[in-house]
Amino acid sequence: MLVRALSASEAARALDCTVTEPIDWVGPDQLEDGLKTGHYRPEWTWVAEDGGQLLARAVWWGVPDGAHPLALDCLYVHESVGDRQALAAELITSAHRRFRSQGMTRLPEFHLFSRNDASPARAAAALDWRIGAAAAAGLTDVLRRLRYEWTADRTPPAAPERLVFRPEPDDEVFLGAFREVAEGSLDTTTRRAVAEHGVEKAARHDLEGYRGMPGDRDWWRLAHTPDGALAGLLVPSRNDQSFVVGYLGVVPSLRGRGYVDELLAETTRILLDAGARRITADTDLVNRPMAAAFDRAGYRNFASRTVLAAPADS
Repeated sequence: MLVRALSASEAARALDCTVTEPIDWVGPDQLEDGLKTGHYRPEWTWVAEDGGQLLARAVWWGVPDGAHPLALDCLYVHESVGDRQALAAELITSAHRRFRSQGMTRLPEFHLFSRNDASPARAAAALDWRIGAAAAAGLTDVLRRLRYEWTADRTPPAAPERLVFRPEPDDEVFLGAFREVAEGSLDTTTRRAVAEHGVEKAARHDLEGYRGMPGDRDWWRLAHTPDGALAGLLVPSRNDQSFVVGYLGVVPSLRGRGYVDELLAETTRILLDAGARRITADTDLVNRPMAAAFDRAGYRNFASRTVLAAPADS
């Protein structure tokens, strides 16, 4: 069994696999496009082969000018392999070893998307061996998220009535709002970032991350009560595939008053005005207030996302 990264001249070999399990995967067209743009690269695409037969493939994603990949996007092992988890673990571990040798200090996360229309048994089977392989390769932190979508066949939300929304071009003012809403957040990623780095660094990381997305900075808004008090913020955006809710939050002192509904409504309206026909969003399984807000706003829970990551201290 030979486990290795592909060379530039072999990139087409990575197209030769098909995932039939009820889980999102990187198909030939997506991979080919990503190789052209630099989001996928031959050296970030690892295979396991035996006698020239491709038995496993792992595809990492990153930004075109990045030195290292940011996330594992697709993990495939042929059904003929007796222990798919063991081979997948060897593939990921080998790639991690190479990435570390090239200066990577933080292992890429692994994002698994499973559809709600699949049978629970098939969905669980598709996840189980991948989660086990990732854990064996050091990605032992598991975060489960719900995926929502708003589509054009749904009724647009009514205009907010209790809050006033204004654009704010000054990033430093927005940074202050990011700091406020991070305090006591139910979002697991935010809580982990604050615990590991402190609220200031976590807030700046959020701001810079959304600044780097393809969405328009002019869509961002601060929300205020009629008397001028800061109530929260919203950061509508988009990624390579669709318009996204991005980030929204209510300041701690005003939580529990239903303001999240107005923030989500305004976010949706901004994206619709920008031409969105489909809007996607994620929230943690444990963040029940946010999930309930999506339900009230007419968003549909169509899938789940499992995020596997290395512990913060690894």
